[in-house]
Amino acid sequence: MPIIPVIRSLTQADAGVVSGLAGTVWRKHYPGIISPEQIEYMLAQRYHPALIEAQLASAGIWWNTLTLDEKIIGFSCCLLTNVARELKLDKLYIHHNHQRRGYGAMLIEEAMKTARENHCTRLVLAANKNNHAAIAAYRHYGFEISGAMMTDIGNGFVMDDIIMTHTL
Repeated sequence: MPIIPVIRSLTQADAGVVSGLAGTVWRKHYPGIISPEQIEYMLAQRYHPALIEAQLASAGIWWNTLTLDEKIIGFSCCLLTNVARELKLDKLYIHHNHQRRGYGAMLIEEAMKTARENHCTRLVLAANKNNHAAIAAYRHYGFEISGAMMTDIGNGFVMDDIIMTHTL
């Protein structure tokens, strides 16, 4: 009997699991794209369990998990932007042992559903300009490159991203 993946809203009890999964995914995927020091800095800045828990209480932010056999193997986070009718897919990660099985597509579809439910007409995201695998995957799912942005994130680090947009 096949195991069916399930998307659920993240709970506060799962914030530590998602934080740990982010560390696993980032430390496997991002070397060669950004420095190990920047990886650790960004993990601390964006994935501390207390930060995730605080975001769960915020309006306009949605965290989801993708579970397989009751184990969290992926997650995403979407948020409303300051641009009218726009939702940002801010995070989407699948454990490396489960990639290329359509699970990312499931989380993208969930983000599109959230966008529609909130009367948004655009889904946007930022991807590191050297993250070629992610850029190719997002293009496959209908996103188009719509710009670029370099952001100083402190401690001498920058995010050098392309902006991708999917019109709903």
